[in-house]
Amino acid sequence: MKNPFLGLFRARDKPGRRPSPRDAVSAAPGFYYGASLSGKSVTPTSAIQVSAVYACVRVIAETVASLPLHVYETTDTGSRKAGEHPLYRLLHDEPNAEMTSFVWRETMLSHLLLYGNSYCQIIRSGRSNVVGLYPLLPDRMAVDRDSKGKLTYTYTTSDGKLAYLAPEDVLHIPGLGFDGIMGYSPIALEKAAIGLGIAAEEYGSRFFANGARPSGILTHPNTVKDPAALRASWNEAYGGSGNTGRVAVLEEGMTFTPLSMPNNEAQFLETRRFQVTEICRIFRVPPHMIGDLERATFSNIESQNISFAVHTIRPWLVRIEQAVNRALIPPNEKGRFYVQFNIDGLMRGDYKSRMEGYAIARQNGWMSANDIRALENLNSIAAEEGGDTYLVNGNMIPISQAGLGVPGPTEQPAEGKKRKEGDDT
Repeated sequence: MKNPFLGLFRARDKPGRRPSPRDAVSAAPGFYYGASLSGKSVTPTSAIQVSAVYACVRVIAETVASLPLHVYETTDTGSRKAGEHPLYRLLHDEPNAEMTSFVWRETMLSHLLLYGNSYCQIIRSGRSNVVGLYPLLPDRMAVDRDSKGKLTYTYTTSDGKLAYLAPEDVLHIPGLGFDGIMGYSPIALEKAAIGLGIAAEEYGSRFFANGARPSGILTHPNTVKDPAALRASWNEAYGGSGNTGRVAVLEEGMTFTPLSMPNNEAQFLETRRFQVTEICRIFRVPPHMIGDLERATFSNIESQNISFAVHTIRPWLVRIEQAVNRALIPPNEKGRFYVQFNIDGLMRGDYKSRMEGYAIARQNGWMSANDIRALENLNSIAAEEGGDTYLVNGNMIPISQAGLGVPGPTEQPAEGKKRKEGDDT
């Protein structure tokens, strides 16, 4: 059956006439790279050299990479870890012969955060089982559509050769995008803010590199025979950060007029501080997690950490889980097996809060001692010793039984009456 949406895809992907038109999906990753309003060229390579960008990428990538990743099976009694599934070892331990699961996931997240897309080549056995996952560099991948509207992946190898990969052989995880196929790079979309950060860092570096303080114009009352030699001797004596603060000695009636704008007038420190907050806003990272403790307090750190787990990390986890389930779980196993991260560790509060929550759960009968110990990674208690027993407070009864069988103020319990009558006899 002919694809009814074929014409729609081509019309959307090729909105204008160009000599060599390419799909919109191909232009998405690098469409916005280039010079920013600050005059600095912003690319993933230049952006990662900004300390705030590096810290944000690192904290998100390392957090996701450190979370447990398991393959689960849906059963009649719930879900269980499917340790025997072929994907379990690949995703949890070793996706390929060259890297661990932590490094593999860290690499994927760094690609997503810098380029907006993550690609992995899927290596399959003769029986179509997945036996390896190898990351591919996003800047070497071109995504397009063929004449039938099917996605095509073309990868440029290190020696300049082109490798054509079928969609079923690529684990493609896109970031935020506008066509449902490709993600746009946060670096490209927010190049103005990042470019200002690059400019501020470069200004600070040049200030100290050329820190001839005082610096400005040397005025001689007479004619200077060799201005170049005078300038060289001045820079040698007072130039550079190592000579900052040295007392200048002026001879032959020379005067010095400073011209450099002081840092406080240029609002240098305020600009750098604001750019840290701006970059944190781009990646949705609390500033205290990259070392900016200006507005962090003991009372809000825990809530910020939980907010980081819910609003920053969790969307990335869902994005990865669904892409992995779509690309790696065979059609005959979909709905039965699925891949999922364990985010419980990030959601845990401090020790006192956890213990108070466990006490409430234990006293109300919906957690046993072994349930609690499992969450704290402690060894279980034997069932005969009460480890799996669910307890409730003895003074709690159903409301329908309230007031039934309770003796009145002057009435003695029946048991007491019998005891009294027995004493009389």
